[in-house]
Amino acid sequence: MERTFREQLFFLLLCLSVLKGDCRYIENNDISKDELHSLFTSDLRREIPDLLMYRRPLRCLDMVAMEGQFTFTAETPQLSCAVFFMAEPNEVISVEYDSVDIDCSGGDIITVFDGWVMKGEKFPSSQDHPLPLYERYVDYCDSVGSVRKSVHSSQNVAMVFFRVHSAGSSFTLTVRKHVNPFPCNVISQSPEGSYTIVIPQQHRNCSFSIIYPVAIDISEFSLGHHNNFPKRSLPGCAESGDYVQLLGGSGIDTSKLLPITDLCISFTGPTHMKIGCDNTVVRMVSSGRFVSRVSFSYRLLDSQELQTIKLNNVEDFCFNN
Repeated sequence: MERTFREQLFFLLLCLSVLKGDCRYIENNDISKDELHSLFTSDLRREIPDLLMYRRPLRCLDMVAMEGQFTFTAETPQLSCAVFFMAEPNEVISVEYDSVDIDCSGGDIITVFDGWVMKGEKFPSSQDHPLPLYERYVDYCDSVGSVRKSVHSSQNVAMVFFRVHSAGSSFTLTVRKHVNPFPCNVISQSPEGSYTIVIPQQHRNCSFSIIYPVAIDISEFSLGHHNNFPKRSLPGCAESGDYVQLLGGSGIDTSKLLPITDLCISFTGPTHMKIGCDNTVVRMVSSGRFVSRVSFSYRLLDSQELQTIKLNNVEDFCFNN
């Protein structure tokens, strides 16, 4: 894989690009290296004074990782813009419309999406999100006059995409973060850390997405109905209804990633793996009959480790299938 392409995928967490097309929903986006690095600025992480809400203007292509009030004012027509919001793993996001001055009848749109869309792929995937896809899009122009003034995400990421045809069109959003007692689908903000997924007797799928090549250690895995050593991928895992998957690939849609291994017997004690893919996902599938949990830690692979993996043909597994 060419280095320039790998770098773009490696920083997929910030691969936010101008959206193509006039359709109401986002399906494709691209990014250049200059666009990527222009997003990674101090504005994304500035501290909020305790008693003063942080305010700043929005760009057509933007990323917001904090609470505050954000205003976009068009100097020229802007037909394909997106703002990506991100919170901590144990938080969800609310987006509230404070003021909106756009021409809905003239084709302007402001739409909140519950998750992220990149290059036609969605996170969380339709298999893992609690809502049907059409309910994840909330269009301001479709809800004008309703009492609903804010939209809440189901996980730690959300996005707003918008199109305005006239200079002077504007809107202001207030973004807040709220504690989520049982986080389910998460995109990691960091290439290293530790995490525990817990599903409290709910029939659902939960994933933790690490958009970097990483070494991962699974230290505990409990499904409530086994107490033996782990076993590698077997047909019985899916049939059991409760299992953990390790997935890898270059996209953000877990349904399109390749399975690395499945675990369906509980254990304690580390299981160590190095995964050279640009997206590594720990995904738990739960039948709802048990309190299921998996604990793991992860760190970024260094260049030497990546070269070793490449020589072992893991690169083909990650990117060429």
